[in-house]
Amino acid sequence: MLMLRYYSPPDFIGRLPFLKFPKKASNCVVCAAKGPRPRYPRVWKVKPKIGTVSKSLKLVECIKELSNVKEEVYGALDSFIAWDLEFPLITVKKALKTLEREKEWKRIIQVTKWMLSKGQGRTMGSYYLLLYALAEDGRIDEAEELWTRLFSDNLESMPRIFFDRMISIYFRRELHDKMFEVFADMEELGIRPTVSIVNMVGEVFQKLGMMDKYQKLKKKYPPPKWEYRYIKGKRVKIWSQNLREPPENYNKKEVNETTESNSDESQVDANEVSEVDDNELDESEISPSES
Repeated sequence: MLMLRYYSPPDFIGRLPFLKFPKKASNCVVCAAKGPRPRYPRVWKVKPKIGTVSKSLKLVECIKELSNVKEEVYGALDSFIAWDLEFPLITVKKALKTLEREKEWKRIIQVTKWMLSKGQGRTMGSYYLLLYALAEDGRIDEAEELWTRLFSDNLESMPRIFFDRMISIYFRRELHDKMFEVFADMEELGIRPTVSIVNMVGEVFQKLGMMDKYQKLKKKYPPPKWEYRYIKGKRVKIWSQNLREPPENYNKKEVNETTESNSDESQVDANEVSEVDDNELDESEISPSES
């Protein structure tokens, strides 16, 4: 005769020792072999995080007290980036901006040439900063050599701000023939000169007594009716202050709001160069000379 026996739930659970309830989930990762694998921290990651701003300041402090010997400066820069997996391009660019504010032109030349020797930062912004630093440091021959190479490699895509810089360099040192050559290259390429370029060339024409060429220059490039300025990161078209009478539909309230900005055509060109600065030049590889 079949008999059924009743077991209470605690007695039933106690008589089944092979049943195990799941515990809390652990942090181990189960691999393909269905076994637990402990998660170890990555060896190449450093716990204290250093931002690019503080690292760029350390780079400036590292090279600021050194002498002007090329081997010493290059050795300090190499030891500074020795433990980096990739070249710290952003850190070096921020360090160059800091040196530019402090007007350390020799250090800018050394750091830029060292960066170019590593095959990094071959952009228009780097070359423009190097050209500007060479001119401010009085190394006109090297500036002219750099300008010639850049102009020959980028004949149809040369930014206008480079022409402005070279004409201002020649204007301050009264090298009128070379200034006229750069201005003639601009006209051949169809690049419209800025107001500052027209004023510098016109002043030289007046100084040399070439009044007929001065009148032709002013007639060919009259003051623009409109100019562009950057206000809160936006490009705004406003009425030029070189003219006396504004147009009929011009808002005077807009004039008062926009005249507070100190930007002009040169700043527009600088913004264009900074946008191109992230794109490396493939063809214009210039081997840096010794500093």
